[in-house]
Amino acid sequence: MLLCVPTVKLIVFHQQRRTFTSSLAKRFSFNSQSLTESQAQAALDKECIDFLPWLEQVAGAKITNTLSIGKSVYGRTLFASKVIHAGDCILKVPFNAQITPDELPTDVRVSLTDEVGNIGKLAALVMIERNTGQNSRWFPYISRLPQLSDMHSTIFWGENELNVIRCSAVHKETVKQKAQIEKDFSLVAQAFKQHLHNVIERPALENFMYAYALVGSRAWETSKGISLIPFADFMNHDGFSASIVLSDEDNQLSEVTADRDYSPGDEVLIRYGEFSNATLMLDFGFTLSYNTHDEVQIQMDVPNDDPLRNMKLGLLQNHYTRSVKDINIFHSSCDTFTIKEVKSATGKGKGIPQSLRAFARLLCCTTPQELNDLSKEAEQNDGRLARLPFKDRSRELEAHKIILSHINRLIEDHSICIKELEASNYHFESQRFTVRRQMARDLLLGELRVLKSAAEWLNHYCTNLFSAP
Repeated sequence: MLLCVPTVKLIVFHQQRRTFTSSLAKRFSFNSQSLTESQAQAALDKECIDFLPWLEQVAGAKITNTLSIGKSVYGRTLFASKVIHAGDCILKVPFNAQITPDELPTDVRVSLTDEVGNIGKLAALVMIERNTGQNSRWFPYISRLPQLSDMHSTIFWGENELNVIRCSAVHKETVKQKAQIEKDFSLVAQAFKQHLHNVIERPALENFMYAYALVGSRAWETSKGISLIPFADFMNHDGFSASIVLSDEDNQLSEVTADRDYSPGDEVLIRYGEFSNATLMLDFGFTLSYNTHDEVQIQMDVPNDDPLRNMKLGLLQNHYTRSVKDINIFHSSCDTFTIKEVKSATGKGKGIPQSLRAFARLLCCTTPQELNDLSKEAEQNDGRLARLPFKDRSRELEAHKIILSHINRLIEDHSICIKELEASNYHFESQRFTVRRQMARDLLLGELRVLKSAAEWLNHYCTNLFSAP
């Protein structure tokens, strides 16, 4: 049985809990181009000539007949070594050649229990294997992973670098992620001290954070929790590719099927997921110059000085229901909503979640009777609160002006950050800062595009409400 294998992602912005649904920390997607034979030979990674034979020896099986490891401007990658046709299976990595948390020493694994998630456990194993050096079973793989200096996830950014994106939810999520890593590290360090004090005498937070980022950006979710899949994780990302990693539980292997034809020398690409630049930036350490999946997180709350605050909070709690089509759900005084790009200012406003519009309708209620009417309306329909427009156009206008005002403030905040970024003049900036500066620019411009599209639709909607007879 073949199963789609989601790749591991550190943070899912639109959900309340941490989930595992993404893939590796690579680079920018781009159109792969055919290389001449001499160019293809030059692109081969001479440091990895012995890697595939080693991995096939570990697996006891052939991994691929059509791919070779090479280098692109974005780092290590896989190229077609022969003609590949759409539908061809291009690689198979047996489960026994994958790295899972099950390989942790038993006493360490038991001591960590459920207090540390799968990413933290596998990161602990990576730390152990790196410390073991050439004596590690996985040394040929571990030694070829990206170096810390090549990683650009925002968890590695300094305070000044993060300040550039202070208007984005990525800033807050980065702080939360670093706090989670520090919490996991304290438990892992304690387990090492108890059971591996002769192997890792003084585990460092920096080393754990590095291992954590490697795992969170490269591992895939599998039947064993999560797995690092050597060779497969050398593949770069193309957001438009239909190729993904599949898990074949019957044959105990992971495989990739080509979604297009490739000529020898073409870079072979897969899709990590339909991720916004915010997710790519935090989880994978790269962005796209134009990302069609960009979105913006906004927070709205019931003001503390609202006379009906307790009644509104009670209604929100009582009508906490999940919609399959609308993943944004309010259930507290402060809620986060995900806005996507609105394609047409004259359309139905797809991209602005109905839950956000409902929350705004609740906010503008000024009497207990209005709230009781909303509750009664919800009970008579699907149970969700304030999903229908107000019959009173002025009240509907007021509700949407609340959203528009909030979005306009975010537009202003993003515009200020972008101006500061563009105005900065660093004659001697490092390559690292150059990369991160461009990432910040991609993030902020993408989110600004989304916000402006939402504001344009809201302005059109409000104008129609105001001018209607």
